[in-house]
Amino acid sequence: MEDFVMNKEGKYGYLFVQDMSGAPEDRKSEEAMARYRSFGERQLWIDGNCVPGSFQMNTCFWCKPNAEMIRNSPGSQVGQPHSHPYPEILGFVGTDPENPLELGGTVEFWVDGECHHLTKSTMVFLPPNLPHCPLMTIEQGDKPILHFSVVMNETYGYELPPAEEKPAE
Repeated sequence: MEDFVMNKEGKYGYLFVQDMSGAPEDRKSEEAMARYRSFGERQLWIDGNCVPGSFQMNTCFWCKPNAEMIRNSPGSQVGQPHSHPYPEILGFVGTDPENPLELGGTVEFWVDGECHHLTKSTMVFLPPNLPHCPLMTIEQGDKPILHFSVVMNETYGYELPPAEEKPAE
């Protein structure tokens, strides 16, 4: 039998991430985690801060619709259009092993003002600076949806569009 190491042990253990401990404070605070638990569960976060040289990725399970919460939280990053100066990939994966391509719910996702309703397991490539969101689950079946995002940058960040100026009266 060959030698092996468990989980994060060994010379290369620092390359393995098995929790949210490396996430930025605003993503793993008790308040943020409680808000997230109202509809799902964050699982893992990796970026260049916790594994030097890594790009950023995070995963979570969505278990309940979150559209009402998103619509009632105008300051939420996923509740309003934003962009990144680097590419991003978003994934939405159904977890029914009998129907892996069925999402098991409906996700509403906006890209530059165009609304998409996703009912199939889906990956979305977003080129740099393409405005996207809101993003919300509007229907949820009896199995969770696995959601992930990958940004080709060491850390996650976003830019909101400039606030619309009201004409002078």
